[in-house]
Amino acid sequence: MTTDASPAHGVRAERGGESVPGAPVLALDIGGTKLAVAVVTPDGEVHGLQIRPTHRDQGPQDVIARLFAMGHDAIAAAGLGPVAAVGIACGGPLDPPSGLLQCPPHLPGWVDVPIGPMAAEEFGVPFALENDASTAALAEHRYGVGRGVDHLVYLTISTGVGGGVILDGRLHRGAAGNGGELGHITVRPGGRQCSCRRRGCLEAYASGSSIAARAADALADHPESALAALPAVTAADVSTAAAAGDPLARRLWDETTELLGSAVTDLVNVLEPDLVVLGGGVTRSGAMLLDPIRAIVADQAMGPAARAATVTLAGLGDVVCVVGAGVIALDLLAAHPSDPTPTPPTETAHV
Repeated sequence: MTTDASPAHGVRAERGGESVPGAPVLALDIGGTKLAVAVVTPDGEVHGLQIRPTHRDQGPQDVIARLFAMGHDAIAAAGLGPVAAVGIACGGPLDPPSGLLQCPPHLPGWVDVPIGPMAAEEFGVPFALENDASTAALAEHRYGVGRGVDHLVYLTISTGVGGGVILDGRLHRGAAGNGGELGHITVRPGGRQCSCRRRGCLEAYASGSSIAARAADALADHPESALAALPAVTAADVSTAAAAGDPLARRLWDETTELLGSAVTDLVNVLEPDLVVLGGGVTRSGAMLLDPIRAIVADQAMGPAARAATVTLAGLGDVVCVVGAGVIALDLLAAHPSDPTPTPPTETAHV
């Protein structure tokens, strides 16, 4: 699928204030299911948005070639002229300073891929690389529901479960640059196998792919479930069937929200944030996900932490990581305002 936003209107998150002047940047979001690319301006507006399937089974060389082609398409569709930097959001582990994707579990076979230098060569501009959930935290903090707060925890509940943490208004990156892997908190010791090779992680139970896998496993013993009539069960199917009263779907959904609520309670107790923001495809279930998590946190978190923290859904929707990739590119320019004009782009680099 390709989605092109009109250069005249873009895709704007709800926020106040006038447009912020400055050079536009290119934002690349590399997900396990989809690629999203756009031009982002300093007011957080998204222009020329392109969304297409990742087809990760085709390997890094093919995916990156299509990603860069999308980048050129986005620049042309935005109609704002050259971009001044490129920001890249991708799941870790990664090495932000060198621009290296080390071995992200959602992209099998992507080992030590120098995506940052490749993008810099392709587009002729400096690059910034960051964990996708961390960029989402930055986006929500600057342009979304987290504007004005000092302490924010972001959880993306999608193909996997990722996280980003803002403390004292700054992104927590950790000693090796990969801090915030909140999806790999253990919620069931010895439980289901996770993509990180451990057992019982939050991601192994609450991600969209894991919810679907748990449903498929359970159907062997519950052929009476409405889910059994579906050719391939998704997390959205489980949510819909649970809302309709299907007993198996209800049990699976309750387990999901219970484990998510427990993990969020742990994060609230440890970090005492102003705000916990939930984003990603699974959150399209809305109140079915949010209400039980809020109730668990209110009931189980330590009193001061529970009173301080608000749990809410992300405000930037499906473009949150694109906006976040734009944020890191804009911050790169702000940190190095006197850098010389980049050289023109060259031919596409290869893995």
